[in-house]
Amino acid sequence: MPHRKYYEELEKQERLIQRANRVDETFYNGVYDRYVYPVLTREHAPLHWRYDLDEETNPYFMERLGINAVMNSGAIELDGKFYLVARVEGNDRKSFFAVAESESGTEGFRFWDYPVLLPDTCPEETNVYDMRLTRHEDGYLYGVFCSERKDRQMTDLSAAVAEAGIVRTKDLKTWERLANLRTRRSPQQRNVVLHPEFVGGKYAFYTRPMDDFIDTGSGAGIGFGLCADITRAVIDEEIITSLRRYHTVTEAKNGAGAVPIKTDRGWIHIAHGVRNTAAGLRYVLYAFATALDDPARVTAEPSGLLLAPREGERVGDVSNVVFTNGAIATKEGKVFLYYASGDTRLHVAVTSVEKLADYVFQTPRDPLRSADCVAQRYELIRKNLELLAKEKS
Repeated sequence: MPHRKYYEELEKQERLIQRANRVDETFYNGVYDRYVYPVLTREHAPLHWRYDLDEETNPYFMERLGINAVMNSGAIELDGKFYLVARVEGNDRKSFFAVAESESGTEGFRFWDYPVLLPDTCPEETNVYDMRLTRHEDGYLYGVFCSERKDRQMTDLSAAVAEAGIVRTKDLKTWERLANLRTRRSPQQRNVVLHPEFVGGKYAFYTRPMDDFIDTGSGAGIGFGLCADITRAVIDEEIITSLRRYHTVTEAKNGAGAVPIKTDRGWIHIAHGVRNTAAGLRYVLYAFATALDDPARVTAEPSGLLLAPREGERVGDVSNVVFTNGAIATKEGKVFLYYASGDTRLHVAVTSVEKLADYVFQTPRDPLRSADCVAQRYELIRKNLELLAKEKS
């Protein structure tokens, strides 16, 4: 029979899942609302994933297959419900995917009984993570994720090879695995996103050219490439869209995040940028836009970061990091941005397509030099003081 401790822990978990979430009133920037509580954590993982519930074989009710973190999630809305395909990392460091669903998008996320069972078609594949979900106009839901294996040419045990794995589904339950993406000029790929529409009759991908597993090397930014057949996807040429730039939030590296959001002014992208600090790498989110008729051409680049780790979000397995690979734009125009902090837990920020477009297209660009940045701010201050003086008079 089930261990008596199971019911105690189940009650605690139910309180967690049913806890009401609320907007964080201590934070305001006019762009989005942050929510107080994470939407997914390791404590949300079903108890029957972690414990042997049988009192005979687990008399002390010990965690047998522990969960270390729940983080970077693809996101999609289907039939009025919100679905996250989360990266779940076990205590053994291996990650897998699992679907959690919610009625509201900000609270009440509950995992399905079983994790996602991907077709095991790559014998050398050791780890999978960070799936982006795209509802494509061809009728499928595609998941593009990082497929990692040991680099057999290196003696360093941490040396790895990263490729972009591709799966597709109609219901998030049955998954068909396709061949991994190949890019002719880039030895490795991570943070790959499938564009939701055909471009010139071809499938379009946002890529991140890399020389090795960690360092971008000669990779200059977020790439863009086309392929004719997604079942055997090969990209011959990558065009760089959002560039890495010195002394900006993308200095060390950058990568595509959520599937771009279509607006009447262009495609809005929410990506991650990385810079070096004395305490190590710092990951933040930033936004840019590309043209509707040419998704590789950047048309707007608001200055600086969109979202950075704040207070408790700074601490985790990998501190000073926020990361996104999923956002949902509803038919009502709301945008739910799901982001992980510290490679540990998953949060949500909520805005609207209208607000996001205003931010992206009305925020000035980064002039890239301190002297020019202070002149830019000086002009804003002058305008505001004149406005306030006029109001007083």
